[in-house]
Amino acid sequence: MKLIETIKNIWRIDELRERIIMTFSLLLVFRFGAQVTIPGIDSTALAAFSQNFQGGGIGSILNAFTGGAFAKASVFALGIMPYISASIVVQLMGIAVPYLQKLQKEGESGRRKINQITRWLTIGICLIQAPSYLLSLGTLGVPDEAYIWDNQTVFLIVNTFILLTGTVFAMWLGEKITDKGIGNGISLLIMVGIIATLPQAFFQELVTRIEGAGSYFVILLEVILWLVVILGCIMLVMAVRQIPVQYARRTATGDYEKNLSGNRQFLPLKLNASGVMPIIFAQAIMFVPQAFGQLDAGWAKSIATAFQDNFGFWYNLVFALLIIIFTYFYTAITVPTNKMAEDLKRSNGFIPGVRPGTETAEYLDKIMSQITLPGSIFLAFVAIIPAFVSMMGVTQSWALFFGGTSLLIMVGVAIDTMQQINSYLLNRHYDGLIKTGKNRKAVA
Repeated sequence: MKLIETIKNIWRIDELRERIIMTFSLLLVFRFGAQVTIPGIDSTALAAFSQNFQGGGIGSILNAFTGGAFAKASVFALGIMPYISASIVVQLMGIAVPYLQKLQKEGESGRRKINQITRWLTIGICLIQAPSYLLSLGTLGVPDEAYIWDNQTVFLIVNTFILLTGTVFAMWLGEKITDKGIGNGISLLIMVGIIATLPQAFFQELVTRIEGAGSYFVILLEVILWLVVILGCIMLVMAVRQIPVQYARRTATGDYEKNLSGNRQFLPLKLNASGVMPIIFAQAIMFVPQAFGQLDAGWAKSIATAFQDNFGFWYNLVFALLIIIFTYFYTAITVPTNKMAEDLKRSNGFIPGVRPGTETAEYLDKIMSQITLPGSIFLAFVAIIPAFVSMMGVTQSWALFFGGTSLLIMVGVAIDTMQQINSYLLNRHYDGLIKTGKNRKAVA
């Protein structure tokens, strides 16, 4: 009943209701575009092509992120992934390029310039990925009878422009959701794409269990295990280490004195500050050994064979180690402990028992190193859970939802969206969506 009352409270807030409607409307537009096949291909002849993306591999990941558009040769086949790639490149370049470092310090105006650079880089990446995707359709499994146009040059030029337009339009939809809707638009587009493939994977597992030696009880156990993994992911995303911080206050004489009374403030350091980026980086590296299969040497063939199975032992062992390494790397470049120490010193804040400045930065570095180790191990374990689940007889398409990038993105985006809705409810003196309590009377 409290959930129903909370939903009613959400609907009573005009601004929140309009934002939710806008968000769902734009997401429907994105899902509709994902079903439209690019010109020159008969959509009815793509059944075999779609089957190639049911298991593991980069193709299945891209297909999941685009909501099946990648396997349908849709106008949104590239989805928002070129924009994600451009964002990662710009973020990493911000560490070494002085111009980008300067823009990061300019506040809102600098952020707008960085966004514009990201958009142009997205177009550049798309101009590379789109022709590559179109030229690889035949290799990936699109039959010759599916092609309607005989002129390959016209097919390539027209559809490169269409795929580019689809990516730019998807990027625009994401930005509009962020501005006019609720939640982070780009993340919501990815999450909706992942959720779109979830029912098909589940029903495929259901049919397999019923037709085989399984039963409904086994399906129930799988769902319970899936919910437990989701709970673990929520704990990983929300876990923080609170560092106590105190601030000096100015006296009537103009001097500063330490404020040792009152409520103590905390500096939250996330257990998993890097999010899903280590998994994405590690996933990209894991396709390098598979490229060795193109060589004639026997050792190269052996390496390619060992890493060909995404659910195999060696693949997941190296995958987990890379995730731990990249977690430390990405945390080091995205958590500016020196800047945090400088900001504390500038605002007359200090950590009890630690001197402001260099010692504070070293102390924060030490704490981040301590909490990053269990966070990275847990993240690596979540990433390789699909391999363990597949050993239990679960179909690969359904096993992918038991961990990895897909599940972490779904959990992270859902929590972020719920927190934004929760802030609207609390500002209007309603019960929050995340934590319920006694209902309050709304303020007119």
